[in-house]
Amino acid sequence: MTGPMIEAVLFDKDGTLFDFADTWNAFAARLIQRLAEGDDLRRHGLARVLMFDLETGGFLPESPVIAGTNREVAELISPVLPTRAVEEIEALIIEEAETAPLSEAVALVPYLAGLAARGLSLGVMTNDSETVARAHLRSAGIEGMFDFVAGADSGHGAKPSPNPLLAFARATGHAPDRVIMVGDSLHDLVAGRAAGMWTAGVLTGLADADTLAPMADVVLPDIGHLPAWLSRQES
Repeated sequence: MTGPMIEAVLFDKDGTLFDFADTWNAFAARLIQRLAEGDDLRRHGLARVLMFDLETGGFLPESPVIAGTNREVAELISPVLPTRAVEEIEALIIEEAETAPLSEAVALVPYLAGLAARGLSLGVMTNDSETVARAHLRSAGIEGMFDFVAGADSGHGAKPSPNPLLAFARATGHAPDRVIMVGDSLHDLVAGRAAGMWTAGVLTGLADADTLAPMADVVLPDIGHLPAWLSRQES
């Protein structure tokens, strides 16, 4: 690719539209408490497999939960809860996730309106479930601002596969090299590169700039810096 002529922006959700730590640390603490049912040994076991620090109340940067699907998280938890089916655990995760305390990375309504005013198509692709994703977007008042919303269970696959990203390109009628994938994890950026898209890393997740840089065309503090970067490329 020679120079960005961006026509569409595809966002990850958690750690990108919403600050990861502010949103998901509280969710994880609540989920662990619920699943442990007062058993301290089980509570520590759950925290260990999720790579969640009970003392600090936060995920470790290498936690597989950060970019994992709900099913993958349920499968991680399953050995700690041998009397519960994976499907039951997954349903509980989704139930808790739907009411996670959302913390917007920037004021999303005016931000997305600004991008739309530039003529950009907008989408969301998350490894969360589509039901939870839509619940979160609806709660933030932005569901209707996207041309495409997909989760890991929407039939296109999950990141780091490029397939769900290519589904966005097809759905909005843009060539992949006219799309930028914006995300906070290597899963997002690897998927973007594999799809032939531009990639922007943001630091509102748990990954640092050094981790994201090898797979990113640009690393930004948050999505609020994207419009200025797009303007610089266009000029």
